[in-house]
Amino acid sequence: MHADAIAQRITLLDPLGVPDQAAAIAVIVLAIEATRRAVGLGLTLIVLLFIAYNLGGHLLGGALAHGEIGREHFLDIMVFTTDGLFGVPLRVAATYAFLFVLFGTALARSGGADFFFDLASAISGGAVGGPAKIAVVSSGLYGTISGSPTSDVVTTGAVTIPLMKRLGYPPVFAAAVEVAASTGGSLLPPVMGAAAFIMSEYTGIAYIEIAIAALVPALLYYAAVYLAVQLRSHRLGLAALDRDTLPGVGAVLRRGGVFVIPLVAITWALLEGYTPTYAALYALAAVLIVSWFRPGQRIGPRAAFDILSETSLRMVAVTGACAAAGLVIGGITMTGLASKLGSLIFMLAASDPFWSLLLAAAMTIVLGMGMPTPSAYILAAVLIGPALGSLGYETLGAHLFLLYFAVMSALTPPVAVAAYAASAIADASPLGIATAAVRLALPAFLVPFAFVHSPGLLLQGSVMDIVWSVVVITAGLAALVAASEGVGRRPLAPVQRGLLAGAGLAMMTAYWPVALPAAAVAALVLRGSSADSRTEPA
Repeated sequence: MHADAIAQRITLLDPLGVPDQAAAIAVIVLAIEATRRAVGLGLTLIVLLFIAYNLGGHLLGGALAHGEIGREHFLDIMVFTTDGLFGVPLRVAATYAFLFVLFGTALARSGGADFFFDLASAISGGAVGGPAKIAVVSSGLYGTISGSPTSDVVTTGAVTIPLMKRLGYPPVFAAAVEVAASTGGSLLPPVMGAAAFIMSEYTGIAYIEIAIAALVPALLYYAAVYLAVQLRSHRLGLAALDRDTLPGVGAVLRRGGVFVIPLVAITWALLEGYTPTYAALYALAAVLIVSWFRPGQRIGPRAAFDILSETSLRMVAVTGACAAAGLVIGGITMTGLASKLGSLIFMLAASDPFWSLLLAAAMTIVLGMGMPTPSAYILAAVLIGPALGSLGYETLGAHLFLLYFAVMSALTPPVAVAAYAASAIADASPLGIATAAVRLALPAFLVPFAFVHSPGLLLQGSVMDIVWSVVVITAGLAALVAASEGVGRRPLAPVQRGLLAGAGLAMMTAYWPVALPAAAVAALVLRGSSADSRTEPA
């Protein structure tokens, strides 16, 4: 009713009337209550803490104090500008995020989720540890569409976790595999998750550029988890699935290969320069067309209604989180807290780049505990991003670093939301699941440190730099996984594990005077393990 007047008024100059202030207070209170219902008490308390700081921070002493902010000033910024509640996070939730969740829901409803699971089974089900590898591959394929670790766990985990348990896998290990694999889906192009779209809006970097840069690190994440599953399965003697019960790759592709078309549509649209909104619409149109070639799974009016209603319900938590994040961002903007926190990071880390990165990673994980990934990334981007920029890190690498750890907070104890989702399916301790998932994905925690210092991993720089970074860091990850699992061709002695871990860390630097000798050490350790295995009786 008052859109024109609100659009034309001058912020902080034109006064807000009593009805305006009453409406603004009502909107803020409703947003906080929506956050409490949809996301939980944790994020709600953070929002209330920031509001208290906005209105009462002038009473504090020291570096955290700020100028007095009156009620009208607070309401004006929070509700009547795009710096507060109706800011970047909520805009992303209402556009990109909604459309991509709609696409994922429609794809699952038309049989796409079953296709990706069958494809994963055909590719890896017959190998040692086949069921666990199915979980890794299927969760990655589904996770890049859903963009939510928790959603991925309850969707694919409902099939993979009981299957692994039935074949003798320990419940904690079965759930940990699913959690580690599902978490990485939010990092895997072409879709990734809502946080990646927020990153694009916040940094001004085109989404396609983010997706291209994120491709190799995401593949390395899954390679590390897959190798950990392979080595653990060998060590525990976990069986493969009977190949006679598995579908063939050709049969799966013939039966559901059309579901590749929507992913091709997304990739084509992004590479052609279309916005993510158009890319999602093209992909959704492709799903609707493909569904009509699937008897019994065609999307008609009734199915479309169900898809829209399910999408709306799935968006409630994301929207509540984004609304809360907007309130936090507005408060940070008004008080200048971001620059103060940046100074604090500099002081604690003594301006050392490595310790600053380590502190930034830890703070991002703490901020993300119990929160959806978009909220965790937004808080980290606003509070920590400027400090990383001050250290000279490139915007793309620094924000992808923060996005990585915002995603990894979903599996990090003590508040690992993805592990809690898996615990209900596996009937196992969520803390035990989270600890086991961290161990499986432990080398992947080092990937962000690697690409921040080696842009070749983000496909930036010369071809030689890119090839060198990818090859040596991949080798370093493999060495670290073997050291973490304590097995190469055979169980490794403690000294061998220590040497292999040190060599892996050295190779992760991609600094050739250090990496080349480290690679030689790793090769000698693994060769010695292989030689020992040949001398032992079968």
